[in-house]
Amino acid sequence: MDTLLDSIRWDAQGLVPAIAQEQGSNDVLMVAWMNREALAETARRGEAVYFSRSRGRLWHKGEESGHVQKVHEIRLDCDADVVLLKVTQLGHDPGIACHTGRHSCFFRVWNNGAWQAVDPVLKDPQSIYK
Repeated sequence: MDTLLDSIRWDAQGLVPAIAQEQGSNDVLMVAWMNREALAETARRGEAVYFSRSRGRLWHKGEESGHVQKVHEIRLDCDADVVLLKVTQLGHDPGIACHTGRHSCFFRVWNNGAWQAVDPVLKDPQSIYK
């Protein structure tokens, strides 16, 4: 585990950005942050665990929503300062990774001087987060 953790170029706050990419489609589902404990826990569980900067604590993806990410691979970029997780999105509503009820957090496209939502809401977030 030390080899995994010591290979990362952590930022001044001890964090590294983590990209969740869907295995198979290669859709980028979301970007979050990890600290050493989150990355170690992800490797141990085989499910994504992130560090919430706003809450100041670890969060197991899906702990509230049920939208768990099964991790197939953990990759590291050439500068060792970004982690890529190859995942399968599981849970009550498979395929929903975003807290807005969409497949991906990257659902907006810049078009004609404005951001436009181009991907549908698959489930009302109010029914996901009670």
